[in-house]
Amino acid sequence: MKTLLIIGYVWVEKTTGAGNRMLQLIEVFQKQDYKITFASPAQKTENSINLISLGIEEVSIELNSSTFDEFIIDLKPDIVLFDRFMMEEQFGWRVAENCSKALRILDTEDLHFLRKTRHQQLKDNEEFSTSALLKSNDAKREIAAILRCDLSLIISSYEMKLLKEVFKIDESLLCHLPFLLDKIDKKDIEKWKSFEDRNHFIFIGNFFHAPNVDTVLQLKNSIWKLIRKQLPKAEMHIYGAYATQQIQQLHKPKEGFLVKGFAKDAIEVVRSAKVVLAPIRFGAGIKGKLTEAMVTGTPSVTTNIGAEGMHDGFEWNGFVESDFDKFSNKAVLLYSEENIWKESQEKGMEIINHIYDKEKIGFRFINRIKKIQEDMTTHRIQNFLGSLLQHQTLQATKYMSKWIEEKNK
Repeated sequence: MKTLLIIGYVWVEKTTGAGNRMLQLIEVFQKQDYKITFASPAQKTENSINLISLGIEEVSIELNSSTFDEFIIDLKPDIVLFDRFMMEEQFGWRVAENCSKALRILDTEDLHFLRKTRHQQLKDNEEFSTSALLKSNDAKREIAAILRCDLSLIISSYEMKLLKEVFKIDESLLCHLPFLLDKIDKKDIEKWKSFEDRNHFIFIGNFFHAPNVDTVLQLKNSIWKLIRKQLPKAEMHIYGAYATQQIQQLHKPKEGFLVKGFAKDAIEVVRSAKVVLAPIRFGAGIKGKLTEAMVTGTPSVTTNIGAEGMHDGFEWNGFVESDFDKFSNKAVLLYSEENIWKESQEKGMEIINHIYDKEKIGFRFINRIKKIQEDMTTHRIQNFLGSLLQHQTLQATKYMSKWIEEKNK
């Protein structure tokens, strides 16, 4: 039986976009009859999914410990998938040394250096620039991890373009793999609630994620009062796990701004809302809250960064507007005009069915893996920079890790 080892930065949680992404990848490999082991050095939380119930073995692993070497030699996986570049940094050299024949895949989730650089430039009141990315230490780390792996999964078309054009990464090392979603059919549409049966604006997002915190602050401080002036009875509902005190203090029922906290059924919450608002000012990757909106027939208003790399030439399921005055007016229009709202639903369906079709994307992904496995030697020889970095990492990281391990004894 073919075996897959996933090394996770955290344990899988269904409350996060990253968690849903991981479940989608697991489903692709299970359909190919892979025996899957999920290993992580992280502590579990109350929101962690029981992967054993999905037929997946769970293993706790240690950082800077030769016990991992023994574990992977015994497991002998055909594929090792690193969930985020930090896991490749920690365990990649051990995989290369003890299990050299395993195909090494990096799931970037999103480009962390892109999100962090944007955040810093926003704090510094600077225009976003690719030159800032090229100076970023985080970029150097993440790009090095991409080069050391046989294949990296890139979630958005914008990030694919960035890696190829700005960082000159060879396309043979990259695989554009957005969210893998079911196509929307007539039965799904029949289950959608009507315009009349829906209420409220909503935002949903996990508050461990800095862009979500900033987004809610923008909604409260810059946007909601403009909307409320035109729609005095409307309400803004904020959902998400790990709400900080800063977020909870924004709860103002008299202003129609309600912090609801953790949503046990996020899809049901989005399905019942009239409009999703996501004034995202920095970030990267694909926004799960916005694909959830499309899947449930809920139009949305977001910014250029919110919609970036998500709709590839198709019209948005609502409006894309980065100026907050215009954003507020578009939100009111979408909330008030049934015809525009229904047209937006149809646009969302078109985006999901053309860009996120899991059967088509999954088939293409598995074929890509098989092609590399057929001649891994040639694939790695052609990636000279990757082999160079792997060599240097083995020398540097290996001995640093061994020193830490001895020190810990």
